[in-house]
Amino acid sequence: MNPVIETERLILRRPKAQDLDSYLNFITSERAQYVGRERSRFDGWKCFSAEAGHWDLNGFGPWAVTVKGSDSSVGQIGVWHPEGFPERELGWLIWEGAEGKGIAFEAAEAARDHDYQVYGTKTLVSYIDPGNARSIRLAERLGAVLDTEAAPLDPGGLVYRHTAPGEAS
Repeated sequence: MNPVIETERLILRRPKAQDLDSYLNFITSERAQYVGRERSRFDGWKCFSAEAGHWDLNGFGPWAVTVKGSDSSVGQIGVWHPEGFPERELGWLIWEGAEGKGIAFEAAEAARDHDYQVYGTKTLVSYIDPGNARSIRLAERLGAVLDTEAAPLDPGGLVYRHTAPGEAS
């Protein structure tokens, strides 16, 4: 199954092999400093493979984000819940040159709403490094609130809670 989400400007689709180089360019750059991953190409390949494989194992996962009219990814955004994660996470990565255009907000909102509607999810979290001001602003713009009671993914990490419409916060 190859689900697709379409917004006004974007197409969100399952990651493909053609997206790997863009992902590796991001993960091996300083832009990935808050992602908490190793920066080698091999470690990036393992992470990309795990995220792509999440689709086959669970039927959902992070989406490759493309701008309409191009099939080249500009980021990866979506929901996943791999082994070891305390909760289902809405996460985002945006490649260099795509930030500051509202792409992350538009894609994250679409991925979040899709998860609420298709899977009946009532709440999601975003695990954010406390030094990542841009991700904190995005989480807050999406309506998420800091949840100091939730289990963080990493010691000292922040957890922002997204609540489905009509659900108690």
